[in-house]
Formats: sequence, structure tokens, C-alpha cells
Amino acid sequence: MRPKTFPNFLRRRLVLPTVALISMMSLAACSAPSAAPQPPGTPDSFPSGHVHGMSVDPGSDRVLLATHNGLYDVSVSPAQRIGPVIDLMGYTAGENSTLYASGHPGPDTDLPNPVGLLSSTDGGNRWEPLSRQGQSDFHALTRTGESFVGYDGQLITSGDGLQWLPAETQIAPFDLSGTTSSDVVLATTGEGLYRSTDAGSTWSLVTDSPLLLLTALDGETAVGVTPEGDIHTSADAGATWEKKGSIEAAPTAIDTHTDDGADQEIWVATETGVKVSGDGGTSFNDLAP
Repeated sequence: MRPKTFPNFLRRRLVLPTVALISMMSLAACSAPSAAPQPPGTPDSFPSGHVHGMSVDPGSDRVLLATHNGLYDVSVSPAQRIGPVIDLMGYTAGENSTLYASGHPGPDTDLPNPVGLLSSTDGGNRWEPLSRQGQSDFHALTRTGESFVGYDGQLITSGDGLQWLPAETQIAPFDLSGTTSSDVVLATTGEGLYRSTDAGSTWSLVTDSPLLLLTALDGETAVGVTPEGDIHTSADAGATWEKKGSIEAAPTAIDTHTDDGADQEIWVATETGVKVSGDGGTSFNDLAP
């Protein structure tokens, strides 16, 4: 089946029945990376296709995009590819700048297919296998509290990244987001937004939430974006939402950070670049490397 890409069908959500949305959001295995491998650090144009995740270092504002052809630093111009070519389908950042990912190996790696859960402690230059090598291609992945939540056709959780168990409540998320400061996890689905307060074991539908495509959490502060690019924020970890501005484009990845006493910062990747807001999502400008 096709790789995890922006689901244009969600724009027609008032026409298509919910069961079709759920089916199409539950995307299965993807193809191998299509671009010819380049040496690490090779300048490249903005990675416009198949962006699967984003992380922003709050200390340096370094913006990393996980893509079909590896990890890119887009906070420099031109964008720089970091590390080997790996089809990074699932991607999330943890504590101490540790990165986690899943997907499929590139032609110059000795990783199994699928790669399972990988970790990197050097900003994505090297990836080390943690678990489920040859078993899991996580199309949605997040770190929450001390745990992991991943979706590889089944929603599974892990307290250490090594041993995994099926979640008590099974949903089919398109996107998962969590925060290392709590056990709250958000999951976008064709039915709407689901929320867990126990590290992904059980879930409940947030009935008053807008239909969000992607979300991000930083403590109690959350941001979500609709398929059309409308921004919504939450001050209670996704329980309630307030509409803000719009990026007026189809989103592919999102991240957020909030410093004490400062406005919420939001980054949203599109097919052509990254939009950034320093006023909690009211207005956006193009990222200027």
C-alpha cells in the first residue's frame, strides 16, 4: 500500500462515511526510499515529499524533519540531510535530545526490514536498534512519561522501549503525540481525537474536539491542525480546544514548545516549507534559516 502521506480525503469528511476515513487512515506498509543516497551533510532542497514527523530543539530551535529519505535539518539553508537514508515512518523526540524512529532501511544500511524501534543520541547521525526489529513499522510513534506508544497495525505500548504489550483500548491512529512530563497521549483518527491519560493503555473520544490531522504536546499545552491548516490550541492537554489562526496550507508535521511566561511557539511543516508562530498560533511566518 501507499506510504503515510497527507490524507486528502479528510477534506471531504462531510461526504465520506466515517468507516472509510478510518480505513484510509490505517495506512499499512510503505515502499522503500526512492531517492539516490547522498553522503551525510549533503545540501539538499527542502524535503517536499513524505514528511512523517518533526522535532524542534527548544534550546537551539534546530528543526528536524523525518522523511521518506532520512532526517533533515531544515533550520539551515539549504537543508542538510543527517545520517543514513532510512524511510523514517514513525518519529518522536525524547528526553536529553534522544530521538526515536521506525520505518524501513535504506540501501546502505544493515538494518532489518522493518527496522522496529530505533534510537539516536547524537542528533540522528547514528541509529541504534532497540526492539521489534523485523517486526514493526510504526506509522505513528510517541514518547509519553516513561513510556512509548506505537501503531504498527495494532496499538501497542512499552514502559522501556524493549517489551511491548497491546493497548487495552484498540484504536487506529493516524498520528500520536505525547510529552515526557505526563502520561497524556493524543491520537488523531477518522472518528475524531482520542485522548489517553494512562500512557496509551485506555482511550476516550474527545467529543467536542475539531477533526484534527496532527497534534503536539508540551506539558499541559497542546496544538492541533486540521487537514485544511486551521490551528487549534489547548491549555489542558487536549481536553478542550480553542481555534486560532491558519497556515492556509496542508500540514505534514507539527511541534510546539512553551517557555514559562512566554507565548506558545508552534512549528508546522507543509509540502514546501515550515511555518512558525511565536504568538500561540494566531499568526505564522515562514521559517527563516
